[in-house]
Amino acid sequence: MQDLPSDRDALQALLDFHVEAGVDLALDETPHNRFAEPKAERAPAKAPAQASASKASPASAPSPRALPKAAAGAPEEVANMAREQARHAGSLAELEAILAGFDGCTLKFSAKNLAFADGNPEGRVMLVGEAPGADEDRIGKPFMGRSGQLLDRMLATIGLDRSDVYVANIVPWRPPGNRTPTPQEVAICKPFIARQIELASPEFVLCLGGPAAQNLLGIKDGILRSRGRWYHYKTEDGREIRALPTLHPAYLLRQPLQKRLGWRDFQALRRALDGRE
Repeated sequence: MQDLPSDRDALQALLDFHVEAGVDLALDETPHNRFAEPKAERAPAKAPAQASASKASPASAPSPRALPKAAAGAPEEVANMAREQARHAGSLAELEAILAGFDGCTLKFSAKNLAFADGNPEGRVMLVGEAPGADEDRIGKPFMGRSGQLLDRMLATIGLDRSDVYVANIVPWRPPGNRTPTPQEVAICKPFIARQIELASPEFVLCLGGPAAQNLLGIKDGILRSRGRWYHYKTEDGREIRALPTLHPAYLLRQPLQKRLGWRDFQALRRALDGRE
């Protein structure tokens, strides 16, 4: 096994690399060489009578955790169910409780926590990303990891912090290995973020990254073309909220030279808050 670096910063960088790659779960206390382990002996074949008896009584055998029927149905049906449940929420607290009890999205069963929101729901600005990462899943709040730290610094440059803004994601559960949420998963979760925006009723929505901008605003352009331009987000009750797409902090961590574009977008938000744009 390769020797690990003794420097604390180097170890932290190595750990960060594995977490970013989706390797964030230890299966055992010590590593194992699975290729060197002997193959388990095959179980003897069942006699015909024994096999038929097993088929006749499946309830006696242990079964994995079953998903609700709605989760196994057509995505359109589950999305309609989500829309109906979200519509009944009269407050953000009720919406969070409904979402916590919603079993229509299978991501719920692989995530540790529901990352519903963070910040001030009465803030003038609501920031919406795509989905939680490992740190968000562990803590149960959006934008808690390195991208969240960068987001906090970007907010600070225009005189804001978490007490001034409301932060959420389109998908509130972490996809396994930080993979991109599937279109079906987004469609199922979308009614909840739509109702969340309605109930928070911000003056401005900041779409963090291309998926948030495309799903909330219905635009087809990539984020590098759509960022920095003002759009209107339309709620189901007919209201219009000014919306600004910008680059996701996670992207800016990978592409530091693009931080200048994010800076321009946050300055545009500051001017809008001051009534100058």
